[in-house]
Amino acid sequence: MPDQQQPASRAVYLLPLTDAGAPAVPGQYINLPPPTAEPYAVRFQIEGTSSICRHGSLWVNVPAKGEKFQRNRYREFKLKPDFNGVCQIDIPIHESNAYAFYTTYTPLPEWSFTDVASPKPTRTATYYIDVCPRLTLQGQRLPVESIICCSVLSKFMGSFPTDWDNHLRGISQRGYNMVHFTPLNIRGESNSPYSIYDQLQFDKTAFPNGEKDVIRLTKKMQEEFHLLAMTDVVLNHTANNSKWLQHHPEAGYNVDTAPWLKAAYDLDTALLRYSKDLRALGMPTKLESTDDLLKVMDGVKTRVLGGCKLWEYYVLDVEKNTTAIVQSWRASEVHFPDGGFGEAGIRGLDVVKEWPLKQKADWLVDFGLRGGDRMGERYRRHIDPKIGAALCCALFGRYDSRTSGTPDERAAHGAIYRILEEVNLHFYREYDGDAAEIMEQLFNRIKYCRLDAHGPKMGEITDASPLIEPYFTRLPLNEVTKKHNPDALGLVNNGWVWAADAMRDNAGSTSRAYLRREVIVWGDCVKLRYGNGPQDNPFLWEHMANYTKLMAKYFQGFRIDNCHSTPLHVAEYMLDQARTVNPDMFIAAELFSGSEEMDFKFVERLGLTCLVREAMQSWSTQELSRLVHRHGGVPIGSFETDEVLNADKSSGPVNGAGGASTQREVVHKIKRSPVHAMFMDCTHDNETPAQKRDARDTLPNAALVAMCSCATGSVMGYDEVYPQLIELVHEKRLYTSINSTGGPVKVQAGEGGIGGIRKLLNQVHADMGKKEYDETYIHHDREYITVHRVNPRTRRGYFLIAHTAFPGYGNGNGGFPQTKLPGTKAKLMGSWNLEVDNSPETRAAVIGDEKLLRGLPSQTKELKGIAIESLGDDTTISIPEEFPPGSIALFETWVPTAQHSEGLDKFVTSGARAAFKEVSLVDLNYILYRCDPEERDASGNKDGTYDVPGHGPLVYAGLQGWWSVLKDIVNDNNLGHPLCNHLREGSWALDYCQGRLERISKNNRYQHVQGPAKWMKERFHAISKLPNYLRPRYFAMIIQTAYNAAVDRNIELLGDNVQSGQAFLQSLALVSTQVTGYMDSASLWPNKSVPSMAAGLPHFASSWARCWGRDICISARGLYMCTGRYNDAKEHILAFASVLKHGMIPNLLSDGKLPRYNSRDSIWWFLQNIQDYTKIVPNGQNILQEKVKRRFLPNDDTWFAYDDERAYSVSSTIEDVIQEALQRHATGLHFREYDAGPNIDSQMKSEGFDISITTDWKTGIIFGGNQSNCGTWMDKMGESEKAGSKGVPGTPRDGAPVEMTGMLYSCLRWVSKLHEDGLYKYEGVTINDNETVSFQSWADKIKENFEWAYYVPRTLEEDSAYDVNTKIVNRRGIYKDLYRSGKEYEDYQLRPNFPVAMAVAPDLFDDMHALHALQQCDRVLRGPQGMKTLDPSDLNYRPYYINSEDSTDFHTSKGRNYHQGPEWGWPAGFFFRAFLHFDLKRRTSPEERVETYQQITQRLFGFMQAIKESPWAGLTELTQKDGAFCGDSCPTQAWSAGCLIDLFWDAHQYELEESS
Repeated sequence: MPDQQQPASRAVYLLPLTDAGAPAVPGQYINLPPPTAEPYAVRFQIEGTSSICRHGSLWVNVPAKGEKFQRNRYREFKLKPDFNGVCQIDIPIHESNAYAFYTTYTPLPEWSFTDVASPKPTRTATYYIDVCPRLTLQGQRLPVESIICCSVLSKFMGSFPTDWDNHLRGISQRGYNMVHFTPLNIRGESNSPYSIYDQLQFDKTAFPNGEKDVIRLTKKMQEEFHLLAMTDVVLNHTANNSKWLQHHPEAGYNVDTAPWLKAAYDLDTALLRYSKDLRALGMPTKLESTDDLLKVMDGVKTRVLGGCKLWEYYVLDVEKNTTAIVQSWRASEVHFPDGGFGEAGIRGLDVVKEWPLKQKADWLVDFGLRGGDRMGERYRRHIDPKIGAALCCALFGRYDSRTSGTPDERAAHGAIYRILEEVNLHFYREYDGDAAEIMEQLFNRIKYCRLDAHGPKMGEITDASPLIEPYFTRLPLNEVTKKHNPDALGLVNNGWVWAADAMRDNAGSTSRAYLRREVIVWGDCVKLRYGNGPQDNPFLWEHMANYTKLMAKYFQGFRIDNCHSTPLHVAEYMLDQARTVNPDMFIAAELFSGSEEMDFKFVERLGLTCLVREAMQSWSTQELSRLVHRHGGVPIGSFETDEVLNADKSSGPVNGAGGASTQREVVHKIKRSPVHAMFMDCTHDNETPAQKRDARDTLPNAALVAMCSCATGSVMGYDEVYPQLIELVHEKRLYTSINSTGGPVKVQAGEGGIGGIRKLLNQVHADMGKKEYDETYIHHDREYITVHRVNPRTRRGYFLIAHTAFPGYGNGNGGFPQTKLPGTKAKLMGSWNLEVDNSPETRAAVIGDEKLLRGLPSQTKELKGIAIESLGDDTTISIPEEFPPGSIALFETWVPTAQHSEGLDKFVTSGARAAFKEVSLVDLNYILYRCDPEERDASGNKDGTYDVPGHGPLVYAGLQGWWSVLKDIVNDNNLGHPLCNHLREGSWALDYCQGRLERISKNNRYQHVQGPAKWMKERFHAISKLPNYLRPRYFAMIIQTAYNAAVDRNIELLGDNVQSGQAFLQSLALVSTQVTGYMDSASLWPNKSVPSMAAGLPHFASSWARCWGRDICISARGLYMCTGRYNDAKEHILAFASVLKHGMIPNLLSDGKLPRYNSRDSIWWFLQNIQDYTKIVPNGQNILQEKVKRRFLPNDDTWFAYDDERAYSVSSTIEDVIQEALQRHATGLHFREYDAGPNIDSQMKSEGFDISITTDWKTGIIFGGNQSNCGTWMDKMGESEKAGSKGVPGTPRDGAPVEMTGMLYSCLRWVSKLHEDGLYKYEGVTINDNETVSFQSWADKIKENFEWAYYVPRTLEEDSAYDVNTKIVNRRGIYKDLYRSGKEYEDYQLRPNFPVAMAVAPDLFDDMHALHALQQCDRVLRGPQGMKTLDPSDLNYRPYYINSEDSTDFHTSKGRNYHQGPEWGWPAGFFFRAFLHFDLKRRTSPEERVETYQQITQRLFGFMQAIKESPWAGLTELTQKDGAFCGDSCPTQAWSAGCLIDLFWDAHQYELEESS
């Protein structure tokens, strides 16, 4: 049979969404690579039942295969909630674009015990996915990082096609692969390429045959010259003489379309008139000094501003408004505004008469001003007469001519007049402020243009060169324009405002920039007025869309001119039009928004490929180094996540929007992406090195840019060393270049600029981009910059030494020291310097050439004497004495030790799953975890966890300890972290990791660890000889690969529910491995070593402190039974059954040697544990007949040592153990703890060691404890002699704790049913010597009395129906924490214990009572990561636990408030389980049931974050108030994780019930 081909792999980019629907990726900027032949997919991931899943839909405008993109056409994907899983939607990407997505959903209502109205549906913000264009040249992919663009000013190219071909051939021969043309359309009267006369016609001078010539041009560029073509697209203005403006003046801003510009237009007209009249007014027309200018400015103030009466645009017409108000008052046309006169309403208005004048004026402005929304016509601002009449009534009463008491009309007129004058005071100040700004702006602009040394020195003021540039273009009056409103013929010129908000329209109704003369205008360009969409200006939108599509038809790229001044929605629409012609448009933008945040908005919404940035903007070598660093790529040795993510991946089915697939997936995390750059050494609108620096810097500047990992570019004339910036508008000379003669350009030194060396630099840049040389190291030393750029997989690279030439440097080599390349070989490609004749005479001659644009006389010279010395694999490079400013040296590099037959990256990330396939969960406990006490236990105290210098000890010795630190280092690419420094300094960490696995694998107990140990040894050996700077990268890859393999193996060994569960559940399940392992100092048995559960790490890791009966029994359901670890569950049950004594199990096991029986609740947790085992584990009821040897004799309270012959001499079945416990409690038990006193508890008072438990047979409830001990989980004993709390429990909880009553009832119902089914031989218990009480009747008795005993009703009127002391009640609608305790008020405290009873015995509770009590718990006790242990309204509430506090505070000293407010994690699991049960019970539809899960998911967020962020990879024991960190908390606690696994198990069972 022929070999079966493996299916092609498919790339998947993970896009997780937060609970609020936002992208959960760094920076939220999503930039994806170009589409591939086999479409990759974006995989949206929504956790469990996220809030956005409630009636939720994901909407994406990514088109399906074969469909055309339409921005407003979104496809809907219903979000299917799954509490135990993840909602995933795969969206294949077929073509490039700036895509968008959002989600719609109905927010969760606040949870309540009663039905509440559902909030209205809503939607999230719109988020963007930018897909880079797929560029090709000569049939091959051209990555953006390989782009090398040459800008040309089209009008200087000469005759078409001959001169054009020669220039383009020369550009191509130098290795450029893209040409940027300034606009090729017909130019306006100024002859500036950016002042376009007709957007739909190409320049007839250059292209006599119009489009035919452009077709020839772009075709030949691609086929013969191998060049892509890019052109400017100018969207925000047109030439001031564009013919079509006369037909469509509505395309611009004029007084007709933008009436708020009327004042600005009047001012502009007055300024032009004043300029024309200067000579007649005796003013200077040729400004020689500031004094001359001040004279002119005096005239501006008096004749222009005064003559315009601009204030009339600001103020009220007082007389006119007064008359209107009084007339309205006389006519009784009055409107009293709501709330206008405060609480007095329209009565009691006498107080208004007492108001001061300003208050009356303010009232009129607040309630009566109209026309204040924008500027407009003169006296636009006015007062609503009816509102003004209301003030009149308040001051003078109503006007009634029929009565003799008619108010004085003249007095009213006078009063209102004075009030309106007061109103105008503010408006006059507003005018004064604007007038001052107008004067300031005019003065500065005129001074710059006429007087300043660095200004254009515009000369005499004439009609052709007016005093100040006009802000408006005035269309000529002719047969076409006379049809329009005359107000439409003055159009605003385009311009820019210094440091303006890029999102604000400077000619819009909210801006006064044109009035205040803040705009620096281009008089040859009219600003285009798009409005909010095509409906606002149909002709303009259609015209510019056609222009954009015409450009996209012939050009592969756009440079958006003045992008920051182009309205976003306009640019978005036009680019959408362009992409209908060519989806793979390369879009560069000139963007000066003033902030990186604003840049991101433009980039993500428009799908900009890159932003134009320029090296010539730097003013020093240091600043240039910073720019190269910014655009150079990621640092050498950066961390790799994708390689590890896809290690050992096997193919498997994938379901998504694109259908099922059996392809192998290559999964990528979406990483933080900067805004990509097109980094130019010099642009066409900035000064050249010969102007701004030293002309010799042309070469190193170009070389440094070429070494960057981004698109790069230059400008025609740069390689030829043109002496200065070419003046775009008035220049008429044509380009010349030694490279445009038609002959070949060779890589060599020569005359006429840097063309030969440029070719090599461009070849290297293109090669690095195609081969993904994306790691870079940049070093700056005085006037030197070195750049080393490498491929992270092959480790091949290029190394550049550049000696910059900023002004002030000498001609020597600058004392540059030797360069060392550790572990790296180098080969010289060449070394050159640039010499330029930039003498004043030569410079004047070149600039003065009247016909041609040409460069300064220059030549590149090859430099000799570069020394390369090798010692082993290390290289040292020395430069010669002759290495002046303007010199470069270029080398090829490689790392010999990185050469591996498979590729080093692939080798170190492969084989791990096979190596880990035999390990067990106990092996994984050692491989992944082991805190310091555990590691010391296993090594005979020789080794603890690893201590990283500058960081501190790791929390675990195993892989989790390393990965907890490395994951943030890798995600942040933090190569400066102390761990990275430590790895570079030596291989100690490698030796530690490898050594501990090798040593333990020799122990028969851990023999399967040999596989991982061998794998790790081989990988570490492979990287051992690498240069030390690469060690952090490869160490991280090996650790992460091993960690992933270990975690995957761990999940594989757990139950199906965990394997198919969401990531949070899997993280919780891993805690079972974390806390379960062998210990020499602790076991479940005195003479047998078995894996045992630690209550928490590191506090409860070893010796007597490891195994706590209560903690284990609370945790085991979740950590063992619900994860499929049935044998571990059984072993722990048998161990604690073996030590039953007094009808109790010990809280401290101590291997069974010295068990301590002081916890009243532990036995009930134990019995609940056995019950859970019988119900969860397959054939779990068989455990009832399992026999266990007893540490003490059954039904005998005699104490003896574990090595006494009586110990373990008698066996009992688990059935018998259960019965013994129930029987002992039924008859009561009274004993004093063995060895009572300071040996077992140095804090407790003597009476605290007395244990007494009785059953009240009236209610069936069991009581016990006293005020001197604390026999439940809230077991903190007071320890402070200073505070007087020694021996006084913080929470004695004597009486009948509610959770114990619930577990008692649960147990009784269970054994009763077992007996009924013939699985439990005992029917009940015997009391009073021979009276038998059946389990059923005992349970019924408790149920009959439970609500009466524990419920605190919502209203006082209901108290009589319950056992309630009304005087003591603090909070109602809850269940008591205790019943009949030693301090009655403690019964009524709201604590998180009753949800335990609800979870194990829900039928004890009235459903409505339970729901309300849970609501109280939810709103009062629930914190981000746990439950408050006491109601904050309680006087004893102390939410900050500090065990070391040694104060005089009785409540908190020595941490006595351990359970008096701090927020504990494990009770939250029971709260959520109770919440789930009772809330689901009232739900009547699938949608309602989903809401229950969503409410819980929302409340789990704090836990999800905590386990992700914790270095311990677990959930803490407790937090301070509102989830604040508690330094004394055990950082990972078994029950905190186990009780949340319980929740997921319950949810799974409910879902199974519902589906069946």
